[in-house]
Amino acid sequence: MQTCKPQSNILVGLLTITFDTLHSEKTIIHKNPYVQLGGCYSPPHCLAHYKTAIIVPCRKCEQQLHQFLYYLHPFLQRQQLSYCIYLIHQAGTGPFNRAKLLNVGVHEAMKDNDWDCLLLHNMDLIPENDYNLYVCDKYYPKHLSTAIDKLYYRLPYSSFFGGVTALTPDHYMKINGFPNTYWEHLDEDDDIAERIHIAGMKIIQVPLHVGRYKTMGYGQTVSPLLRLKRPAELHTSQTWKDDGTNSLVFKLLEKKKKHLYTHIMVDIGATPALPPPSRRKRNNT
Repeated sequence: MQTCKPQSNILVGLLTITFDTLHSEKTIIHKNPYVQLGGCYSPPHCLAHYKTAIIVPCRKCEQQLHQFLYYLHPFLQRQQLSYCIYLIHQAGTGPFNRAKLLNVGVHEAMKDNDWDCLLLHNMDLIPENDYNLYVCDKYYPKHLSTAIDKLYYRLPYSSFFGGVTALTPDHYMKINGFPNTYWEHLDEDDDIAERIHIAGMKIIQVPLHVGRYKTMGYGQTVSPLLRLKRPAELHTSQTWKDDGTNSLVFKLLEKKKKHLYTHIMVDIGATPALPPPSRRKRNNT
């Protein structure tokens, strides 16, 4: 079998994305006959140049999930990638921890394949241009969601690294993965961007006309889209060596290959508890 072209010749460019219809799992399966168990796909007529793991953190995401899968599977297939979609589902009712879930996703995905690219994806974002290739840059981490509709299709600040990003496994290890300590906060993307800078790398920003994304308006996903200015102070330089993939602790509750994705249910623990108010008062006196 011949190798696929580095850039697919079946791309269509700008896409029309609407969320008026909630598509059933049966419809999505019928629309994607070549997708295998676990949400995995390889081009049937050529050998893919790239192997990409799509890692998606979520909680209470049933409505968003079907829309995400409906649009993303055909998008990836037109790019002629070999890929699998991993849904990393946080168990329990505690504060959401997106970055820690991404660490879990990388850990579990790398057990399955020697992936060329780790594609880290907020579920509430749908790409609007299939020339936005879901592959990694060889030298530097890449930011794909540079033009999000809720941010007026422009970057809020130059180092913005939120939404959809791509790192090779080597990039990921060089920055010690992602911080595990951001609970229900929106600053983890800035921490990751700072790690990239500390590691001597830069961020590749996809051109705005290519990196267009539409945001789903419902669901519970915590998305770093509403803060339009970078925090003035981060402590990443003091924490990144000890807070990351080398300090990851979690309990795997389920890893199951479903038809359209691999489902990973995980207990990532709870936020550090504060002492009772009475004890805090005594400690301060």
